[in-house]
Amino acid sequence: MRQIGAEKITEAVARLCIEANCHLSQDIKSRLDAMYAQETWPQAREILERIIDNFQIADRENVPVCQDTGMACVFLKIGQDVHVDGDITDAVNAGVRRGYGEGYLRKSVVRDPLDRVNTGDNTPAMLYVELVSGDQIEITVAPKGFGSENMSQIKMLRPSDGVQGVKDFVLKVVEDAGPNPCPPIVVGVGIGGTFDKAAYMAKKALLRSVDEPNEQPFYAGLEKELLESINALGIGPQGLGGKTTALAVNIETCPTHIAGLPVAVNINCHVTRHKTEVL
Repeated sequence: MRQIGAEKITEAVARLCIEANCHLSQDIKSRLDAMYAQETWPQAREILERIIDNFQIADRENVPVCQDTGMACVFLKIGQDVHVDGDITDAVNAGVRRGYGEGYLRKSVVRDPLDRVNTGDNTPAMLYVELVSGDQIEITVAPKGFGSENMSQIKMLRPSDGVQGVKDFVLKVVEDAGPNPCPPIVVGVGIGGTFDKAAYMAKKALLRSVDEPNEQPFYAGLEKELLESINALGIGPQGLGGKTTALAVNIETCPTHIAGLPVAVNINCHVTRHKTEVL
């Protein structure tokens, strides 16, 4: 049994909060460059150029890519042969507290959804834990801004709605969102499971590289088809028209009940942030 001190988790989370907010992953950068190269609408090209300039400045100056530095969504894959010396939840929150303080990142979390009093340190984090084999802990910090989070939806479709029902719902969510999530967007889709599991899969789908299609050919094809349909809507960068409404559609699935077809859509803006470290 491998021992890992809780402070190691705190240190890693603090680093990842800063890195994720200041440095986009290479797959997003490359996809933005590629979409800029093929965009023909002049206004859309200008907006994409400014988006690219923005992430280059953030890289160079080590400053946040976006002023909304998000709610800290922390995904932990914990090996079954690991023992953490300390409280994991406390360690994660301590890391968020430290990272958002040291990184001068905006604190956006309120202690209660109705009294709206800011916690002042961006805690608590939204924590997602998965038990896996091995003796390591994989930590992924994905700051989630709410301009895009607010545009997400879930629907309990009927099994008879089938593939077309899924397509129609995903397109409706993107159309309803329009310019609000600061397109170009990344669209995470969760299909199957239960009400809550579908939403979790949709959020987890946003962690996958936009260059990595679903490993099942059918769903990889559905991702491609949905991306083409979304970009044909003409919403464009910042909602001002063009061919670049979405950078990618990532789908995750799991088994479900014979009577159900849950579908969740979790939208992210082009600032799709996530950084990972393995302890």
